[in-house]
Order: sequence, then structure tokens, then C-alpha cells
Amino acid sequence: MSDQFADDIIAFLPNLRRFAISLCRSPDTADDLVQITVERAFAARHQFTPDTRLDAWLFRILRNAWIDMTRRTKTRGTQIDIDDAPEAKTVDGTQVTETSLMLTAAKQAIDTLPEEQRDVILLICAEELSYKEASEVLGTPIGTVMSRLSRARLAIAKKLGINPKPARSSGSQGDS
Repeated sequence: MSDQFADDIIAFLPNLRRFAISLCRSPDTADDLVQITVERAFAARHQFTPDTRLDAWLFRILRNAWIDMTRRTKTRGTQIDIDDAPEAKTVDGTQVTETSLMLTAAKQAIDTLPEEQRDVILLICAEELSYKEASEVLGTPIGTVMSRLSRARLAIAKKLGINPKPARSSGSQGDS
């Protein structure tokens, strides 16, 4: 019965697909329904009685699969294809929350800086101007820009609880 059963189902595939498209109006969903129908038919082939019409039995399986799919869709809510929303592929809620909290704290720390330091850090770090460009905007020498930027970075690090290590040694160790 298995080989003939498979051949008979294969013969009805176009009819199943047409019926599935008429139910769901989507070729992709229709293909899924036909696949589900064939899988369920093979799993339940021992329940099929040869004196009944195979096409009617398959159509009933397909319609039940459509009803199941519709119910699942209603309870599942809105679905978005992952390829249509690449930003949704990997979201680490903990990381997003920590980043948001750190950004808020950094903004608050920047807001407490003296105006000349705040202007320099925003021009260089946020607007990505070079030291030369920032000095032209502010009308101050590059050395002053660099000094203000250094003090601003240290003040922000201190307010955020970040203890930066010295970039280089003073060279005074063991010179007593």
C-alpha cells in the first residue's frame, strides 16, 4: 500500500496546492500547508480506508491544517520575517539596558562639565571633528583644545566610576 499510496498522493499535489492557495491566498503558505498535509497523511496512512476517496481525505487534512495554522497565528500575534528586520536578529536585553544606563550616566556627566570642556568633548567625541577643526570652531589654540579635552575625559571617567590607569610612567621610580 505504501508505494501506491505515495504515488496517489503525488498525483493529487497540484489539486492540494490549488485548494491551499484558495484558502490562504499566499503561495508560500500554501506550499507549507501542502507539506503539512502530506506529512500528516503519511503519518496517518493506516487510518485511511481504501473504499473512501483519497482526495476528499487529503482535502480534509489540508483544511484542518489551515484551521490549526490560523488558530496558531491568532494566538501568536504579529510575526515579522527575520530578514525583513535585521536589527531584531540578536537582541541582548541585558546589554541594551546596561548600554542605555551607561549612556544616560555619561550624558549627565557631560552636562555637569564646565562649558568650555563640554563644548570640546562634544565637538571632538560626538561630532568627530579633528583637534584643528575644533580649535577653529572655538577660536582657541589646539593645545588648549587638547588640554580641555583631557580634563573633560578625566572628569567624566571620575563621575562614572572609571579609574583610568596612567598612559605612561613618570620615569621617577628608583631615581631617589
